[in-house]
Amino acid sequence: MLRIHVAIATLGRPDLLRRTVDQIAMQTREVDGVIIVAPSEADVGSVRESPLGPEVAISAKGLCRQRNRALDLLAGRTDVVLFLDDDFIMAPGYVAAVEALFAGDPAIAGVTGHLVADGVRHGGYTIEQALQLIDDRAHLLDPVIENREALYGCNMALRMAQVQDMRFDEALPLYGWQEDVDFTYRLARCGRLVSTGLVTGVHLGVRGGRTSGTRLGYSQVANIVYLRRKGTMPRWLGRRLLWRNIAANAARALFPEPHIDRAGRLSGNMRAFGDLLLGRLDPRRVERM
Repeated sequence: MLRIHVAIATLGRPDLLRRTVDQIAMQTREVDGVIIVAPSEADVGSVRESPLGPEVAISAKGLCRQRNRALDLLAGRTDVVLFLDDDFIMAPGYVAAVEALFAGDPAIAGVTGHLVADGVRHGGYTIEQALQLIDDRAHLLDPVIENREALYGCNMALRMAQVQDMRFDEALPLYGWQEDVDFTYRLARCGRLVSTGLVTGVHLGVRGGRTSGTRLGYSQVANIVYLRRKGTMPRWLGRRLLWRNIAANAARALFPEPHIDRAGRLSGNMRAFGDLLLGRLDPRRVERM
């Protein structure tokens, strides 16, 4: 039997974190441990009182830094690390399906789920809505196993033997936009990346705790340019993400969706292009904004 640990990097959402961790106890296959990495005790709230008794570690703020802390702590202790966002709700058979995939094919280095729904695109879901969506729709997803170039960071299981000393790039600070593509594109050199409807859940897409519109807008340009230069983002994906986001921000800046700071994102986009022209574009500049 494989040892499977869940790792959650969190910031500023202690109540949601507690409820998300409590839901992990509903899995048909128990996890072997849960580790929470946060910048401060205030960020974890009452999570230690969860029936799962998660381990808590304090780390410098930033998704990549926090996930690296989890990898360091889990080295030698687990076979599979399942990175979840603090607003991702798994279908009950998620962990069992992940174990079956890794046990059935030693070449698989990473797995991500086909989502029942993603609240990032729809203004967010409550946990109750997520559980209902899973009940109604999870069984309708395609069970075919598909190869992927990269994994979706809100839910990705990684085989530690193939991760080895690989770490998330801490030059992508704060929310770490596209850190999942960078990391798993590199991981794909060590083994197969796959997804399937057998592994699924709902990404709530809760807004609280995320980076500001201006910072995210800057990252939408700076991170893509950085990763293209680094060679860990396919050219087609970088081009699509860059122009799709800029076009959406420009088109909706005057009449934005209630849950998105389009004007802030567009301002960040423009600041990044200005820095690109001046030769000083750097993803880490968002930490000084």
